[in-house]
Amino acid sequence: MSNNVQQGYNRWANSYDAVENKTRDMDKMATQTVLKDILFSDVLELGCGTGKNTIWLAEKAKQLTAVDFSAEMIAKAKAKVASDNVHFMQTDITQPWPLDNDTFDLITCNLILEHIAHLEPVFAEARRVLKPDGKFYISELHPFKQYTGSKARFEQNNEQIILDCYVHHISDFFNSAVANGFCCIQLNEWFDEEEKALPRLITFLFEKKK
Repeated sequence: MSNNVQQGYNRWANSYDAVENKTRDMDKMATQTVLKDILFSDVLELGCGTGKNTIWLAEKAKQLTAVDFSAEMIAKAKAKVASDNVHFMQTDITQPWPLDNDTFDLITCNLILEHIAHLEPVFAEARRVLKPDGKFYISELHPFKQYTGSKARFEQNNEQIILDCYVHHISDFFNSAVANGFCCIQLNEWFDEEEKALPRLITFLFEKKK
């Protein structure tokens, strides 16, 4: 990922939880809705941010590895999470992951793939570190929203900071998944209550084929 993304989230960390953010809040709701009935033990959380999903995942998992590109975001998450079963790691997931093969039964990936130009390397690494039949959950800004120009941005000191973003079509997710030995077992689109015409988020639940 680019320095623009890393530096942007470092700057955003102090206000990320405080300001209204419908995408952030919907992501938390969607993640818990999709995963609430799934059993998992060893979890890799990509894009833990300030920990909006980390606490909930830690309560259900035996071990949780929480990853983010931003040191400041991780610092905020660490301040919230007191669980001994959580290990935080700062890394760039566009590079080879410093993790062993066949380690996790669930990977969650929340609101970060829009900052990554090419999806296939992420799917390849996800397959490598997942156990057989492991699940790969993705929650992203819906490409329909991206088509209208929507992207990650925030205001600070009367300045609008826009992060580097890339549009990934629904077919891009499916093609990358299939090319790396995944099948899709659930697809959901999530709408604002007041906006029924255009979905805000899309979530996928993929499964690693044996």
